[in-house]
Amino acid sequence: MTLDHPSRTAEERLVPLDQSMLSEGLADVRWRLHREVLSGARWIVVDLTRVTRLASPALASFLWAHRVCRARGGGVELRGADRRVRAVLHRTGLDHVLQVRAAPGRWAA
Repeated sequence: MTLDHPSRTAEERLVPLDQSMLSEGLADVRWRLHREVLSGARWIVVDLTRVTRLASPALASFLWAHRVCRARGGGVELRGADRRVRAVLHRTGLDHVLQVRAAPGRWAA
């Protein structure tokens, strides 16, 4: 799914994540997403290049942020997802809801 807009980059907020943040609980992840939503973000780009596994609470957090951003005419993009993370997104159907983009060279199986 691609929803690029000419002015989108000015409205994007980047939220980089790593596996340790997800392993230690989701409070920090939720706070980062919440902070961007409260700041009025229309587009949130979650950088997953340092993430190898996603659990359902993280997916729920992405979906919550997406709902809020979607109401503003934007959405959430998951960028840099590896093969395992993309497989989880596909199995849950979230690859049809959220924008998913692999890092360059990561689309190969």
